[in-house]
Amino acid sequence: MKIFTLSRRVIAGVTAGAVALGALVATQAPASATTDGERGHLVSARYLSGLSVPQTKTALDQAHFNSDAVTYGVDAYQLVYSTIDATGRPTTASGLLVLPRSRARTLWTVSFEHGTESYRLDAPSMMQPDGFVSSPAITYAAAGFAAVEPDYLGLGVGPGTHPWMDVPSETTASLDMLRAARAFVPSTGRRLAPQVMITGFSQGASAALGLARAIQSGADHRFRVAALAPISGAYDFQHRALPAAFDGRIPGKMAVAYTTYLLVAWNRLHHLYATPGELFQDPYAGRVEALFDGNTPGEDMLAALPDTVGQLLTARGVDLLQHPTGPFLAALRVADSVCTDWTPRVPMRLYEAIDDEQVLTTNTDSCHAALAARGLEVPIVNLGTPDYDGSRHLGSAVAGTAATVRWFSQLHEQG
Repeated sequence: MKIFTLSRRVIAGVTAGAVALGALVATQAPASATTDGERGHLVSARYLSGLSVPQTKTALDQAHFNSDAVTYGVDAYQLVYSTIDATGRPTTASGLLVLPRSRARTLWTVSFEHGTESYRLDAPSMMQPDGFVSSPAITYAAAGFAAVEPDYLGLGVGPGTHPWMDVPSETTASLDMLRAARAFVPSTGRRLAPQVMITGFSQGASAALGLARAIQSGADHRFRVAALAPISGAYDFQHRALPAAFDGRIPGKMAVAYTTYLLVAWNRLHHLYATPGELFQDPYAGRVEALFDGNTPGEDMLAALPDTVGQLLTARGVDLLQHPTGPFLAALRVADSVCTDWTPRVPMRLYEAIDDEQVLTTNTDSCHAALAARGLEVPIVNLGTPDYDGSRHLGSAVAGTAATVRWFSQLHEQG
């Protein structure tokens, strides 16, 4: 269950194909080396499961994702690799790698950056049976790409807590996941080409921009960004996302979850408060940090939080969010820099859904305007009014995956 999809059902019945892909099989696949602390070093690789073409179509259909692009069956792996945490110290992270059962010996890669999760078992490489988080990677692999989907720090089997919306650590975890995939894929008889298509949804849209920015700037010359396609991102947290949490444009429970996650996660990095009671009212002050420790299921977290931001925050908490200063303002500027401080030199599109109830399309407008100010006119692709169990926002992930796999396939065919 996704923590910010309050209307999203937990799918009780899954097909045999979905069950097969969701089952974690304790089979150790060969790793290229052992842990040595080097960033992107492959620590271990676990084979999860595989699907034939009919099973892949069935699994995607059951997850309510479009299966039109399915050409190949797929094999899924959980990779664990060396990276750095948000303070630059060595750590490990995990992620999902899905490969096509094709005859191609050299594969272009799609890096998909997933949306917000707070419960570590909901991460992509944990392969939950409902398939929402893992279905994009399956879609891209079934179309012939090597699909890489990092869990990010503190999710999946990575240690610690997740530094939510921290673009620098999302970037390092994502780049190091690409390096680990590059090290592992030769054990399957294939290799990764330098070309990487980069996309992501919601939180992952900012992460996608951060990853593309790093690769374009030369962070690893073995990779080359071939296309960039963020979906429904909160690119302007300070001026768009935070105000919407207070004025009713984001439904109350989701506004509460977002603001709590932001303050708790960023306090661990930027020391926003000495005790939770400074920003959170009782009884929530005594709960919030445990609710976002990575070990609390999303439905339990939501049930333990109030229905409105007014019930959640103290006057000081409201003031900090409405009038950011100090370390909080500095962190917001870093998060919001993904569209403002660089100029992509690759084919790029921005995707959005009409009347997105969780991430306002004004965020996309801000990103578009920032890029235009740097001389880059990026098309905005309107995904219409897609629905995923009553959520336009989640619907944009489904529709955006279908749209991007078509575009990426066209670009790949053009070479």
